[in-house]
Amino acid sequence: MMSDRNPYLPSPVKIIGLRQETDCEFTLTVAVERAITPGQFFQVSLPRIGEAPISVSNCGPDWIQFTIRAVGRLTNAVQGLRPGDNLFIRGPYGTGFPVDRFRQQRLVIVAGGSGVAPVRPLIDRVVRGELPVKSLDLIVGFKNRSSILFSDDLAAWKEKSRLVLTIDKPEEGWNGETGLVTEHIKKMQFADFDDLQVVVVGPPVMMKFATAEFRLLKVPSERIWVSFERLMSCGLGKCGHCKIDYTYVCVDGPVLNYSHAAGLID
Repeated sequence: MMSDRNPYLPSPVKIIGLRQETDCEFTLTVAVERAITPGQFFQVSLPRIGEAPISVSNCGPDWIQFTIRAVGRLTNAVQGLRPGDNLFIRGPYGTGFPVDRFRQQRLVIVAGGSGVAPVRPLIDRVVRGELPVKSLDLIVGFKNRSSILFSDDLAAWKEKSRLVLTIDKPEEGWNGETGLVTEHIKKMQFADFDDLQVVVVGPPVMMKFATAEFRLLKVPSERIWVSFERLMSCGLGKCGHCKIDYTYVCVDGPVLNYSHAAGLID
């Protein structure tokens, strides 16, 4: 039986948590029950203000988190909301990470800046033991100390993975790794690729050069996964705003195998 519900109509959800991550980034927790694959996104909106695609930055049986950068009219308005207020969402949309393919594999995840948000649910599944892998290597990069997201999570991830946390340049008071994520990819060594899976998420330029480094290490394209940032509007593959060549990023992606993504011409 077909539903007559308007697929573009959002549902109100109650905000139950708010955490300021950086000067301009914050995480909202909303009360809602939805089946979600890590890497999927929602269309988040406020009436008479606007709508934007936001990746899921974590989720549980009856809650979802969105990590948002306040950079425009909608996101600034959302930042002004408080627990008890309603946010409006529709989704989830898109193709997420192929979680089943990652089971009992050597998993390498490279994330830069806000690109850490969509891989956070995937990493948490591994750390909690819900997704068994042979090993987990994380390379997480930020511009500077003040832009680091999910500090508590990073501490927990370090206990369960080989974690490289790096900022772009040395700065006073920072005793950790420095340099772009590509510099740390170059240090990796792979004897073979039979049980290797690589995930790369971040700004387009970062993903371009990070995937190039893995290819220089002879990692096969089909063992690399990326997540495209795109202006996704309808979420249903109808409007064409996110279309690249023959690919609708809101449906076929945002997570794509690099053997496909490398050939896309924007």
